[in-house]
Amino acid sequence: MHKLRENYHINAPGSPIDTGLGVGHLKPEIGAETFIINPVVLPHRGIDIILGMNWMTENNTVLDIGNRAIRLRSRVGGKVIRVHMPDMKHMVATVNATELDEIKKIPVVCDFPDVFSEEPPGPPPDRDVEFRIDLVPGTAPVSKRPYVMAPDELKELKIQLQEQLDKGFIRPSSSPWGCPALFVEKKDRGGCVDYGPLNAITIKNKYPIPHIDICSIELAGAKIGLLSDKNREEDIPKAAFSTGYGLYEYLVMSFGLTNAPAFFMYMMNSVFMNELDKFVVVFIDDILVYSKNEKEHEEHLRVVLTRLREHKLYAKFSKCALRLKEVGFPGHILVEKGVAQSKGCYESEAAGKRHEIRSFLGLAGYYRRFIKDFSKIAKPMTSLTKKNAKFVWGPKCEDGFRELKKLRQRHRC
Repeated sequence: MHKLRENYHINAPGSPIDTGLGVGHLKPEIGAETFIINPVVLPHRGIDIILGMNWMTENNTVLDIGNRAIRLRSRVGGKVIRVHMPDMKHMVATVNATELDEIKKIPVVCDFPDVFSEEPPGPPPDRDVEFRIDLVPGTAPVSKRPYVMAPDELKELKIQLQEQLDKGFIRPSSSPWGCPALFVEKKDRGGCVDYGPLNAITIKNKYPIPHIDICSIELAGAKIGLLSDKNREEDIPKAAFSTGYGLYEYLVMSFGLTNAPAFFMYMMNSVFMNELDKFVVVFIDDILVYSKNEKEHEEHLRVVLTRLREHKLYAKFSKCALRLKEVGFPGHILVEKGVAQSKGCYESEAAGKRHEIRSFLGLAGYYRRFIKDFSKIAKPMTSLTKKNAKFVWGPKCEDGFRELKKLRQRHRC
């Protein structure tokens, strides 16, 4: 065990963890193969080791959820290893490589302590527009029984309900509506409710969610806290949810509702209208600030943080990353030279069935702007997706499939 050159801040279920200890050249055996890893040490007794996304990407890991197994490819000889996974509790964590202590020392951050809050202090203020749930005409209230939960899940759910009651986010309900609550270990999601039945009869908000098409130099990302707007008073009963401890209803917008992302996008665009496409990009609850140099970047951050303060919006400090040269944004990697596709977007094996081709082309189509002559290359595979087409995976399909993967790996924008 040794001390790391910098501390790591781990965002884990329950509460964040800081660590500065590591173990060098650990050699775990997986499926009779030996791998070399350099893990950090965490104060957690329930799990022996956590293999993160970097390790799984490096070893071409594929999760086979249906068969509860993983497949990975050995770097020596390319041997495919299949390992069965027994039932186990899972833990998901992310690591912020930027040292937390260093972020806190940035002057502009020190000037806005009220904006950086791990938990909203209470209900959001009254805003010009409230979140609304408009229903398809003629629909009747939907009510579902609560889902069965394990004893430890019920215990955690009870704690979360009390916390949200204390903060004024929810209240007891006698509504004729009620969708079942889902258990979720992460407390920062504003609760989790299966609003599927309600969403099915809700008139959809068509406010556009933007495509990501930006070029940036220096970037900063911030996650804006959810529960940022109140529900319209007459719609509060529709947001009711059932639990083993009774019926409750949300007084604030929950992201499980179908129109929440579109409404939140509208609200964020309204807040940052003067800054959009000058030095700010917003994608739902993600904010990117891009600048040409460090001095300009600090000025831009100050403007953004001032806007958040004025509108009583909060940036979760543990989800922020400042002064980065490269940052992940949904489906992309933003770098100094521009925008590139996210690594691993084409980690697919050769398609052997019609639905696999549709799946591959669906993903590939999202990135078609990166690839010249995309339609021409994909045409042999596209012809196989037609309803009455004879399925024959020939050389042209294989060549097109390999060409799309190769171009993805080569291309930078």
